[in-house]
Amino acid sequence: MRPVIVLCVISILLLTFYIREGESGPIHGVRSVVTTITSPVRYAGSVVASPFNALGNVFSNLTASQETLSDLKAQNEELTAQVAELSEAQETASRLESLLGLQSTYNLESTAARIIGESSDAWSRTVTIDKGSSDGFAINMPVCNSAGVIGQIIEVSANTSTVRLITDENSGVSAMVQSTRAQGILQGQPDGTLRLEYVTTDADVQEGDIIVTSGIGGVYPKGLPLGTVSTVVREENATYYTITVTPASSDTENNEEVLVITSLNSGQQASDEEVAQANDAPQGTSRTSGSGSSGSSGTTGNSGSSSGGDGDGSGSSSDGE
Repeated sequence: MRPVIVLCVISILLLTFYIREGESGPIHGVRSVVTTITSPVRYAGSVVASPFNALGNVFSNLTASQETLSDLKAQNEELTAQVAELSEAQETASRLESLLGLQSTYNLESTAARIIGESSDAWSRTVTIDKGSSDGFAINMPVCNSAGVIGQIIEVSANTSTVRLITDENSGVSAMVQSTRAQGILQGQPDGTLRLEYVTTDADVQEGDIIVTSGIGGVYPKGLPLGTVSTVVREENATYYTITVTPASSDTENNEEVLVITSLNSGQQASDEEVAQANDAPQGTSRTSGSGSSGSSGTTGNSGSSSGGDGDGSGSSSDGE
Protein backbone atom coordinates (compact mmCIF):
# COMPACT_ATOMS: atom_id res chain seq x y z
CA MET A 1 0.00 0.00 0.00
CA ARG A 2 2.99 2.31 0.62
CA PRO A 3 3.65 2.97 -3.14
CA VAL A 4 -0.03 3.68 -3.68
CA ILE A 5 -0.10 6.19 -0.81
CA VAL A 6 3.07 7.88 -2.08
CA LEU A 7 1.63 8.16 -5.62
CA CYS A 8 -1.64 9.58 -4.30
CA VAL A 9 0.23 12.22 -2.26
CA ILE A 10 2.35 13.14 -5.30
CA SER A 11 -0.78 13.37 -7.48
CA ILE A 12 -2.52 15.65 -4.98
CA LEU A 13 0.57 17.90 -4.74
CA LEU A 14 0.90 18.09 -8.54
CA LEU A 15 -2.81 18.88 -8.95
CA THR A 16 -2.54 21.60 -6.30
CA PHE A 17 0.51 23.18 -7.96
CA TYR A 18 -1.18 22.81 -11.41
CA ILE A 19 -4.22 24.76 -10.28
CA ARG A 20 -2.31 27.45 -8.39
CA GLU A 21 0.46 28.16 -10.92
CA GLY A 22 -1.86 29.67 -13.59
CA GLU A 23 -1.59 28.93 -17.29
CA SER A 24 2.15 29.33 -17.82
CA GLY A 25 3.81 27.32 -15.06
CA PRO A 26 6.24 24.43 -15.46
CA ILE A 27 3.64 21.73 -14.87
CA HIS A 28 1.52 23.20 -17.68
CA GLY A 29 4.61 23.15 -19.90
CA VAL A 30 5.27 19.50 -19.15
CA ARG A 31 1.61 18.63 -19.81
CA SER A 32 1.78 20.41 -23.16
CA VAL A 33 4.90 18.49 -24.18
CA VAL A 34 3.37 15.15 -23.19
CA THR A 35 0.18 15.95 -25.11
CA THR A 36 2.16 16.84 -28.23
CA ILE A 37 4.14 13.62 -28.04
CA THR A 38 1.15 11.35 -27.45
CA SER A 39 -1.27 12.96 -29.94
CA PRO A 40 -0.11 10.90 -32.97
CA VAL A 41 -0.41 7.73 -30.91
CA ARG A 42 -3.95 8.60 -29.79
CA TYR A 43 -4.93 9.51 -33.39
CA ALA A 44 -3.55 6.22 -34.71
CA GLY A 45 -5.44 4.35 -32.02
CA SER A 46 -8.65 6.13 -32.98
CA VAL A 47 -8.18 5.16 -36.65
CA VAL A 48 -7.49 1.54 -35.77
CA ALA A 49 -10.48 1.36 -33.41
CA SER A 50 -13.01 2.94 -35.80
CA PRO A 51 -13.68 -0.21 -37.92
CA PHE A 52 -14.13 -2.27 -34.77
CA ASN A 53 -16.58 0.29 -33.38
CA ALA A 54 -18.53 0.16 -36.64
CA LEU A 55 -18.60 -3.63 -36.56
CA GLY A 56 -19.82 -3.45 -33.00
CA ASN A 57 -22.69 -1.21 -34.06
CA VAL A 58 -23.58 -3.60 -36.89
CA PHE A 59 -23.63 -6.60 -34.56
CA SER A 60 -25.65 -4.58 -32.08
CA ASN A 61 -28.24 -3.82 -34.75
CA LEU A 62 -28.30 -7.43 -35.92
CA THR A 63 -28.91 -8.65 -32.42
CA ALA A 64 -31.58 -6.01 -31.67
CA SER A 65 -34.96 -7.44 -30.84
CA GLN A 66 -37.76 -7.41 -33.38
CA GLU A 67 -39.75 -5.19 -31.04
CA THR A 68 -36.98 -2.59 -31.00
CA LEU A 69 -36.68 -2.62 -34.79
CA SER A 70 -40.47 -2.25 -35.16
CA ASP A 71 -40.47 0.72 -32.80
CA LEU A 72 -37.66 2.40 -34.75
CA LYS A 73 -39.46 1.78 -38.04
CA ALA A 74 -42.68 3.26 -36.66
CA GLN A 75 -40.82 6.32 -35.37
CA ASN A 76 -39.16 6.80 -38.77
CA GLU A 77 -42.51 6.60 -40.58
CA GLU A 78 -44.07 9.05 -38.14
CA LEU A 79 -41.23 11.54 -38.56
CA THR A 80 -41.39 11.22 -42.36
CA ALA A 81 -45.14 11.93 -42.29
CA GLN A 82 -44.60 14.94 -40.04
CA VAL A 83 -41.95 16.36 -42.39
CA ALA A 84 -44.28 15.93 -45.39
CA GLU A 85 -47.15 17.54 -43.50
CA LEU A 86 -45.03 20.51 -42.43
CA SER A 87 -43.68 20.97 -45.97
CA GLU A 88 -47.20 20.97 -47.41
CA ALA A 89 -48.37 23.42 -44.75
CA GLN A 90 -45.47 25.72 -45.59
CA GLU A 91 -46.27 25.58 -49.32
CA THR A 92 -49.96 26.31 -48.63
CA ALA A 93 -49.05 29.24 -46.37
CA SER A 94 -46.80 30.68 -49.09
CA ARG A 95 -49.58 30.43 -51.71
CA LEU A 96 -52.13 32.02 -49.40
CA GLU A 97 -49.70 34.82 -48.59
CA SER A 98 -49.21 35.45 -52.33
CA LEU A 99 -53.00 35.49 -52.87
CA LEU A 100 -53.43 38.02 -50.10
CA GLY A 101 -50.72 40.13 -51.71
CA LEU A 102 -52.52 40.06 -55.08
CA GLN A 103 -55.84 40.86 -53.40
CA SER A 104 -54.32 43.80 -51.56
CA THR A 105 -52.33 45.15 -54.53
CA TYR A 106 -55.32 45.27 -56.88
CA ASN A 107 -57.95 46.00 -54.18
CA LEU A 108 -60.00 43.00 -55.28
CA GLU A 109 -63.44 42.06 -53.97
CA SER A 110 -62.84 38.34 -53.97
CA THR A 111 -63.38 35.00 -52.26
CA ALA A 112 -60.82 32.23 -51.91
CA ALA A 113 -61.52 28.75 -53.28
CA ARG A 114 -59.57 25.60 -54.00
CA ILE A 115 -59.11 23.63 -57.21
CA ILE A 116 -60.40 20.10 -56.68
CA GLY A 117 -60.30 18.67 -60.22
CA GLU A 118 -59.34 19.18 -63.85
CA SER A 119 -60.99 18.35 -67.16
CA SER A 120 -60.41 14.79 -68.26
CA ASP A 121 -60.82 15.29 -72.02
CA ALA A 122 -58.39 16.68 -74.57
CA TRP A 123 -60.82 19.19 -76.11
CA SER A 124 -61.36 21.54 -73.18
CA ARG A 125 -59.18 23.08 -70.51
CA THR A 126 -61.19 23.58 -67.34
CA VAL A 127 -60.81 23.11 -63.60
CA THR A 128 -63.36 22.62 -60.86
CA ILE A 129 -63.29 24.65 -57.63
CA ASP A 130 -64.89 23.77 -54.32
CA LYS A 131 -67.37 26.67 -54.03
CA GLY A 132 -70.50 27.62 -55.97
CA SER A 133 -73.72 29.61 -55.97
CA SER A 134 -74.22 29.14 -52.24
CA ASP A 135 -71.00 31.16 -51.80
CA GLY A 136 -72.18 33.92 -54.12
CA PHE A 137 -70.37 32.70 -57.25
CA ALA A 138 -71.90 33.28 -60.68
CA ILE A 139 -71.12 32.63 -64.34
CA ASN A 140 -68.46 34.91 -65.91
CA MET A 141 -66.73 35.74 -62.63
CA PRO A 142 -62.94 35.87 -63.24
CA VAL A 143 -60.56 33.60 -61.37
CA CYS A 144 -56.93 34.32 -60.44
CA ASN A 145 -54.11 32.67 -58.60
CA SER A 146 -51.06 34.39 -57.11
CA ALA A 147 -49.43 34.81 -60.55
CA GLY A 148 -52.39 36.34 -62.37
CA VAL A 149 -55.53 35.45 -64.31
CA ILE A 150 -56.23 31.76 -64.93
CA GLY A 151 -59.78 31.93 -66.34
CA GLN A 152 -63.45 32.58 -65.57
CA ILE A 153 -66.43 30.64 -64.28
CA ILE A 154 -68.63 29.05 -66.97
CA GLU A 155 -70.81 26.71 -64.86
CA VAL A 156 -72.07 26.94 -61.28
CA SER A 157 -73.73 24.48 -58.96
CA ALA A 158 -74.57 24.93 -55.30
CA ASN A 159 -71.17 23.84 -54.01
CA THR A 160 -68.83 23.73 -57.02
CA SER A 161 -67.98 25.83 -60.08
CA THR A 162 -66.32 25.06 -63.40
CA VAL A 163 -63.61 27.47 -64.53
CA ARG A 164 -62.60 27.75 -68.19
CA LEU A 165 -58.87 28.44 -68.35
CA ILE A 166 -57.54 31.22 -70.58
CA THR A 167 -55.61 28.56 -72.54
CA ASP A 168 -58.89 26.94 -73.67
CA GLU A 169 -59.55 27.59 -77.38
CA ASN A 170 -62.97 29.04 -76.54
CA SER A 171 -61.50 31.61 -74.19
CA GLY A 172 -60.87 35.24 -75.11
CA VAL A 173 -59.75 38.10 -72.90
CA SER A 174 -59.48 41.80 -73.80
CA ALA A 175 -55.81 42.52 -73.23
CA MET A 176 -53.08 45.05 -73.84
CA VAL A 177 -49.33 45.37 -73.84
CA GLN A 178 -48.50 46.93 -70.49
CA SER A 179 -45.65 49.14 -71.67
CA THR A 180 -47.24 50.62 -74.83
CA ARG A 181 -50.99 49.98 -74.21
CA ALA A 182 -51.35 48.29 -77.62
CA GLN A 183 -54.73 46.55 -77.69
CA GLY A 184 -55.69 42.99 -78.61
CA ILE A 185 -57.57 39.84 -77.67
CA LEU A 186 -55.72 37.11 -75.77
CA GLN A 187 -57.04 33.92 -77.36
CA GLY A 188 -56.53 30.33 -76.28
CA GLN A 189 -55.36 27.87 -78.93
CA PRO A 190 -56.19 24.17 -79.54
CA ASP A 191 -52.68 23.18 -78.49
CA GLY A 192 -53.02 24.98 -75.15
CA THR A 193 -50.90 28.00 -76.06
CA LEU A 194 -51.94 31.66 -76.05
CA ARG A 195 -51.95 34.22 -78.85
CA LEU A 196 -52.48 37.93 -78.68
CA GLU A 197 -54.71 38.55 -81.69
CA TYR A 198 -55.57 41.71 -83.65
CA VAL A 199 -52.49 43.73 -82.70
CA THR A 200 -51.69 45.88 -85.74
CA THR A 201 -48.19 45.79 -87.17
CA ASP A 202 -47.69 49.50 -86.51
CA ALA A 203 -47.82 48.79 -82.75
CA ASP A 204 -44.65 48.47 -80.68
CA VAL A 205 -44.51 44.90 -79.34
CA GLN A 206 -41.36 43.08 -78.28
CA GLU A 207 -40.47 39.74 -76.77
CA GLY A 208 -40.64 39.92 -72.98
CA ASP A 209 -43.46 42.48 -72.91
CA ILE A 210 -46.00 41.86 -70.17
CA ILE A 211 -49.62 41.37 -71.23
CA VAL A 212 -52.33 42.54 -68.82
CA THR A 213 -56.13 42.79 -68.83
CA SER A 214 -57.44 45.98 -70.41
CA GLY A 215 -60.59 46.27 -68.28
CA ILE A 216 -62.89 46.61 -71.31
CA GLY A 217 -66.03 44.55 -71.02
CA GLY A 218 -66.46 44.94 -67.28
CA VAL A 219 -65.50 41.37 -66.36
CA TYR A 220 -61.79 41.41 -65.55
CA PRO A 221 -60.23 44.23 -63.50
CA LYS A 222 -57.78 46.12 -65.67
CA GLY A 223 -54.09 45.60 -65.11
CA LEU A 224 -54.12 41.98 -63.95
CA PRO A 225 -51.20 39.91 -65.33
CA LEU A 226 -52.04 37.51 -68.16
CA GLY A 227 -48.66 36.47 -69.51
CA THR A 228 -45.45 37.47 -71.25
CA VAL A 229 -44.79 37.82 -74.98
CA SER A 230 -42.60 34.93 -76.09
CA THR A 231 -42.49 35.52 -79.87
CA VAL A 232 -43.50 38.32 -82.26
CA VAL A 233 -43.74 37.51 -85.98
CA ARG A 234 -44.58 40.02 -88.70
CA GLU A 235 -45.60 38.35 -91.92
CA GLU A 236 -45.09 40.18 -95.21
CA ASN A 237 -48.09 42.42 -96.08
CA ALA A 238 -49.89 41.25 -92.90
CA THR A 239 -52.16 43.64 -91.02
CA TYR A 240 -51.63 42.00 -87.65
CA TYR A 241 -48.69 40.48 -85.80
CA THR A 242 -48.59 36.80 -84.89
CA ILE A 243 -47.84 37.02 -81.17
CA THR A 244 -47.50 34.05 -78.84
CA VAL A 245 -47.78 34.58 -75.10
CA THR A 246 -46.54 32.49 -72.20
CA PRO A 247 -49.25 32.39 -69.49
CA ALA A 248 -48.47 34.14 -66.23
CA SER A 249 -49.60 31.01 -64.45
CA SER A 250 -49.57 27.44 -65.73
CA ASP A 251 -49.82 25.73 -62.34
CA THR A 252 -53.42 24.54 -61.82
CA GLU A 253 -52.80 21.35 -59.92
CA ASN A 254 -55.36 20.01 -57.45
CA ASN A 255 -55.51 21.69 -54.05
CA GLU A 256 -54.14 24.98 -55.35
CA GLU A 257 -55.86 27.99 -53.88
CA VAL A 258 -57.40 30.64 -56.15
CA LEU A 259 -59.30 33.92 -55.85
CA VAL A 260 -62.70 34.38 -57.45
CA ILE A 261 -63.35 38.06 -58.14
CA THR A 262 -66.96 38.64 -57.12
CA SER A 263 -67.39 42.31 -58.10
CA LEU A 264 -65.57 45.26 -59.64
CA ASN A 265 -65.50 48.87 -58.57
CA SER A 266 -65.60 51.75 -61.03
CA GLY A 267 -61.85 52.27 -60.95
CA GLN A 268 -61.22 48.69 -62.09
CA GLN A 269 -63.17 49.03 -65.35
CA ALA A 270 -62.15 50.87 -68.48
CA SER A 271 -63.94 54.22 -68.69
CA ASP A 272 -65.80 55.40 -71.80
CA GLU A 273 -62.90 57.73 -72.53
CA GLU A 274 -60.41 54.87 -72.35
CA VAL A 275 -62.56 52.72 -74.62
CA ALA A 276 -62.82 55.53 -77.17
CA GLN A 277 -59.09 56.17 -77.01
CA ALA A 278 -58.37 52.46 -77.48
CA ASN A 279 -60.65 52.31 -80.53
CA ASP A 280 -59.06 55.44 -82.03
CA ALA A 281 -55.49 54.28 -81.39
CA PRO A 282 -55.43 50.49 -80.89
CA GLN A 283 -51.70 50.38 -81.61
CA GLY A 284 -51.03 52.24 -78.34
CA THR A 285 -48.17 54.67 -77.92
CA SER A 286 -44.45 54.58 -78.54
CA ARG A 287 -42.32 52.83 -75.97
CA THR A 288 -40.22 55.89 -75.22
CA SER A 289 -43.04 58.35 -74.63
CA GLY A 290 -45.91 56.22 -73.45
CA SER A 291 -44.53 53.34 -71.44
CA GLY A 292 -45.86 54.88 -68.26
CA SER A 293 -49.27 55.71 -69.62
CA SER A 294 -52.21 54.28 -67.75
CA GLY A 295 -54.85 55.54 -70.08
CA SER A 296 -55.66 53.72 -73.28
CA SER A 297 -57.01 50.32 -72.33
CA GLY A 298 -59.40 48.29 -74.31
CA THR A 299 -59.78 46.07 -77.30
CA THR A 300 -58.55 46.98 -80.69
CA GLY A 301 -60.94 48.81 -82.95
CA ASN A 302 -60.15 46.33 -85.70
CA SER A 303 -61.38 43.35 -83.68
CA GLY A 304 -65.07 43.89 -83.96
CA SER A 305 -65.67 40.55 -85.61
CA SER A 306 -63.26 38.61 -83.44
CA SER A 307 -64.26 36.20 -80.74
CA GLY A 308 -65.11 38.60 -77.97
CA GLY A 309 -62.78 38.77 -75.02
CA ASP A 310 -63.62 38.49 -71.35
CA GLY A 311 -66.81 36.55 -71.75
CA ASP A 312 -67.43 32.96 -72.64
CA GLY A 313 -65.13 33.25 -75.63
CA SER A 314 -67.91 32.69 -78.17
CA GLY A 315 -69.20 36.22 -78.55
CA SER A 316 -68.71 38.53 -81.50
CA SER A 317 -68.40 41.84 -79.74
CA SER A 318 -65.06 43.50 -79.19
CA ASP A 319 -66.06 44.91 -75.82
CA GLY A 320 -67.24 41.79 -74.05
CA GLU A 321 -65.02 39.51 -72.02
